[in-house]
Amino acid sequence: MKTADKELFQEGQKLPLIDEFYTVQGEAFHTGKAAYFIRIGGCDIGCHWCDTKISWNFKTHKLTDIQDVLANVLKNKADTVVVTGGEPSIYELAPLCKLLKEKGIQTHVETSGAYKLTGEWDWICLSPKKQAPPLEDIYKKANELKVIIYETEDYKWAEETAKKVNKNCKLYLQPEWSRHNSLTPEIVEYVKKNKKWQISIQAHKFMKIP
Repeated sequence: MKTADKELFQEGQKLPLIDEFYTVQGEAFHTGKAAYFIRIGGCDIGCHWCDTKISWNFKTHKLTDIQDVLANVLKNKADTVVVTGGEPSIYELAPLCKLLKEKGIQTHVETSGAYKLTGEWDWICLSPKKQAPPLEDIYKKANELKVIIYETEDYKWAEETAKKVNKNCKLYLQPEWSRHNSLTPEIVEYVKKNKKWQISIQAHKFMKIP
């Protein structure tokens, strides 16, 4: 990485962009709403069931100027941007948020909470992972808690994390995609018995959209 690029990268003026696209949110509380997605590369959480392992090594993704990202958001006339990854909280996100907020754009982020989150966010989706638990301060900031269910032990993890979030935080259980056929009926029964939870399905995959 060139020295100039390294400085801009560290300052959050350039980010390792995997992809960006205008689509419909497919998960949790904002399902069905239009949003512009920014997927940032780089993640060391290492979920074995991850469906975007291409995101893990940030060095394989082009450093992109956040001004260029903003231009594409405006071109698509999007009023909400969702920043996801990878693990976006690895990076300095305040400059990106500032650009978006100056244009009146809603800022949403999905994070594991394993790193300190920077930037100004209108909606924080906390999707915690057992192998790299969230920092304590993110629990009270989360607007929604989305726990991926892959195996039976994940329900216990979900309940442990639910005790830490604020009282207004929406609670979701989401079946891991490769097992959604077998897990969905099981999660339905769990939610019927534990009514504070709702089910999040990856609706965009059923609709075959990004």
